[in-house]
Amino acid sequence: MQSSEFLFPNDLQVTPTNLRKILFIGSCLSEAYCVQLRKERPDAVVHHILFNNAVDLPGKTSEELREFDVQYVQLPLRSLLSDGFIRLTDPDKAGVDWLGYAKRTLDLMLEKALAYNNQCGLFTLVSNFIVPQGPTGASLDGGSLSDDIGHIVRELNKYLAECVKPLANVFIADVEAIACSIGKRHFLDDTLVFHTHGSLIYPDWAGHERYPFWTAPEAGRIDPLPDLDDVFPNKTYEFFGTVFRQIEALYRTVNQIDMVKLVIFDLDNTLWRGQLVEHYQPGERWPYFDGWPLGVWEAVHILKRRGIMVSISSKNDHDYVKANWENAAALGFLKFDDFIVPKINWKPKAENILEIMQQLSLTAKSVVFVDDNPVERESVAAQIPGIRVMGSNPFLTRRILLWSPETQVAKITAESARREDMLKAQVEREAAKDSMSREEFLQSLKTELEIWPVTGTDHASFSRVLELVNKTNQFNTTGRRWAVEDYSTFFSGGGEVYAFRVKDRFTDYGTVGVIFVKGDTIIQFVMSCRVLGMEIETTALQFAIDRIRRGTDLPIKAAFSETESNTPCRALYPNYGFERSDGETYLLSGYREAEKSRVLLRILEAAG
Repeated sequence: MQSSEFLFPNDLQVTPTNLRKILFIGSCLSEAYCVQLRKERPDAVVHHILFNNAVDLPGKTSEELREFDVQYVQLPLRSLLSDGFIRLTDPDKAGVDWLGYAKRTLDLMLEKALAYNNQCGLFTLVSNFIVPQGPTGASLDGGSLSDDIGHIVRELNKYLAECVKPLANVFIADVEAIACSIGKRHFLDDTLVFHTHGSLIYPDWAGHERYPFWTAPEAGRIDPLPDLDDVFPNKTYEFFGTVFRQIEALYRTVNQIDMVKLVIFDLDNTLWRGQLVEHYQPGERWPYFDGWPLGVWEAVHILKRRGIMVSISSKNDHDYVKANWENAAALGFLKFDDFIVPKINWKPKAENILEIMQQLSLTAKSVVFVDDNPVERESVAAQIPGIRVMGSNPFLTRRILLWSPETQVAKITAESARREDMLKAQVEREAAKDSMSREEFLQSLKTELEIWPVTGTDHASFSRVLELVNKTNQFNTTGRRWAVEDYSTFFSGGGEVYAFRVKDRFTDYGTVGVIFVKGDTIIQFVMSCRVLGMEIETTALQFAIDRIRRGTDLPIKAAFSETESNTPCRALYPNYGFERSDGETYLLSGYREAEKSRVLLRILEAAG
C-alpha cells in the first residue's frame, strides 16, 4: 500500500475530485512539485510562482484567481533562518534569538504569500516545515535550544499553525506528518546538505556526480561512488505522490465532497470480538478487547466530536444487549447511550437503517454502514442505493473512519458540536407530535425564528453557513455547493445572504437555514430537515419576499433545480403561490398577504 492511500484512504470516496488548476507559491521545492505533478496528471493546469523572500506577488485580477481550485504556499525554511545559521560559532552570532528571528521573517513572508487569499478568498494550503533529522544541537542535555534547529523547526510549526488558524479559507498542509510516515531518510536531503536547505534527495545523485563536467579529469576518486539508492533507498516520488494526495484530500474535506454525517455499526465482530450471546457467558473464557476493538471504540468518540452521528443496526435482542453491554464493551470506554436511535431487533438491517435515516432526516449518500458480514453488507448496499458499506477487515476500520477526507471537518461549529443533543430533541419532538393534532402540536412548540444578514466571509456566522449549504441535500432548492470565493463574488456583486436559527420548547437547534437573495431573485434556500414541518420554511420565505418587496414592484423570481435528493422542498414555491416560469425559475406576481404564523419571528441586525 502506497503512503498516499495509507494516510488518506479513498475507501469512502464516491465523487471524483477533479482538481483542474493549481497554483504553487514557494521555493525550488514547490517548483519540483509542479514538474512532477505535470507528469502524473497531465490534465491538470499547474502554475508556479518562485517565492524565496517577502516580495509582492505578481498582480492578478480576482477573476483570474478564481480559476484556481487551490493555491499551495511553501515557505522555504532557508529564507526564514538565513544561511547565517550555518556559522553559529561566529562571534556576531552569539546570543542571537534564532526562533524569534524566524518568526518575524515568517510573519512578513506569510503576509505577502497570502495576498491572493486576502484579495478574493482563494482556497489556500500552507505547507509546514519538515523537522530535520538526527541530532542538531550542540549537546545531548539540550542546554542550548536556541541553536538546536530541530527544536526551532518544531516551534515554528506550532507558530505557523497559530498564524493560520484564524484566517478564512486557509489551512495547514502537514507535510511533516507525511515525512514521518514515509521515513525522512528515504527522501530528505539533510543527510547530504545543510539542515535549512529542506529539500529532496535527487534519486540519481551518484550518477550526477559521475558527469565529467562536475570533476576535473585528474580528480578521480579512489573508491567509486555507489548508487545513492544503495545507501538510502529512495522514496522521493512516493513523497511527491503523497503530497499531491494530501492536497486533494484537504480540498475534499473543505468542500465537503461525499461528506459522512452518520456511521451505523453492527455489534458482534464489529464493535467487539465474537457474539455477545454466545461468547460472553459466565464461566466461559471471554474474547479479549485489546487491539482493534479499543481502537474502534475511541474512533466512535472522535467521530462524535467531529459532529458525525453514530448509531447501531444489529440482529439481536435489544433488552439483552442493553443489559449485558458492559460484558463486551469493557471498562466503560463505550456505552450504549453513546449511540443515537439504535435499532437492535430481528428485522432486516436495511429496514432498520432506513428507519434510522428517516428519524434523523438523512439520505443514503451521507451514511456509512460498518458490518463484518459480507452478506449483510451486500444486502444493505443493494436495498439502499448510495449508502457506503465497509467492515471486512477490522484492522482497517479505525483508519478508514478517522483518516478519510470524507470524515474530516474543516472547522467545528457550535451546531456540529451539539448535533447529537439536537437530534435527540428532534426525536422527542416527533414522538410528541404523534400524541396530538397538528394544530395543537404547532401551538405547543412555542417556536422562535431569528434571522440576520451574513455580511461577508469574515462574519461570525460564515463558517456555519458554509457548512450548512455544502452539507444539506434534501431541503436545498438548487443543490449548489458554494466555495468561499463564490461567496466573495456574490457579496461584491450585490448579493445578500441571510441565516436563521430556530428554537422551541425542546431545544435550541442553532443555525439551521440560509437564504441567498440578489435583486428580485431568491437564488437559493437551504434548510436543515430537522426543523421541517414546523412552519419555519414559510416564515423564512415570507421574510425573503418582504425584503425583496422593499426594493422592487416587479414579480419575484425564485431559482429552483430538481436534484435526486431535494424532494422535501419541491413544493415550497408552488404552495406559496409561485408559478413555474421556465425549467428552473418560479415567479410570484402581485402581493400576497402573509398568513398568520405560529412561529415568532425576530429580525436581527447581526448575530454571531
